[in-house]
Amino acid sequence: MRILLVEDHPQLAESVAQALKGAGWTVDVLHDGVAADLALASEDYALAILDIGLPRLDGFQVLARLRERGKTLPVLMLTARGEVKDRVHGLNLGADDYLAKPFELSELEARVKALLRRSLLGGERQQRCGDLVYDLDTRRFLLKDEILSLTSREQAVLAALIARPGRVMSKEQLASQVFGLDEEASPDAIEIYVHRLRRKLEGSRVRIVTFRGLGYLLEAQGE
Repeated sequence: MRILLVEDHPQLAESVAQALKGAGWTVDVLHDGVAADLALASEDYALAILDIGLPRLDGFQVLARLRERGKTLPVLMLTARGEVKDRVHGLNLGADDYLAKPFELSELEARVKALLRRSLLGGERQQRCGDLVYDLDTRRFLLKDEILSLTSREQAVLAALIARPGRVMSKEQLASQVFGLDEEASPDAIEIYVHRLRRKLEGSRVRIVTFRGLGYLLEAQGE
């Protein structure tokens, strides 16, 4: 899953990004509101973390434009403003959560997990497909009750597929969840990750089905 972090303080942005990447998420980091607005209009994210005090467009303006476009992805607001009126204003604009600075990275990670659980899993902690289980809190896959060893790229592809059961995802869509803005997205590389995943899923009741010209679908097989 891919997260957009918009924070104009470079050191804080770096610390937060490293923590989120360490937890297994793909993270894009931007430092101003205009760039954030453009990214949110053109890229596919699971969640956005917006600082309020951004240059060019502030976080409230970015959030308002996002909701005006009908986008429902969860938004966590970061701010040094602790006043109730600011929190109320952000929530009224469509923010899903609010975290005042300074904050502990562990609390931020917990709030991100909670927002993604509600958004992607309807509040559940796990997503299942056959005998494959994905735990959003631990960011681990279990296959037949044993931890499935995956690289970060393989995990990103499998997480994207299991989050959209019954839906075909194109190579381009999968690449958008695997590669950040600062990386060269390679749809062709998705074929390699899918091939590796198929080998690791052999002998289980779950498989990745190819729809030629369309993409891939994760499917549970019968008993």
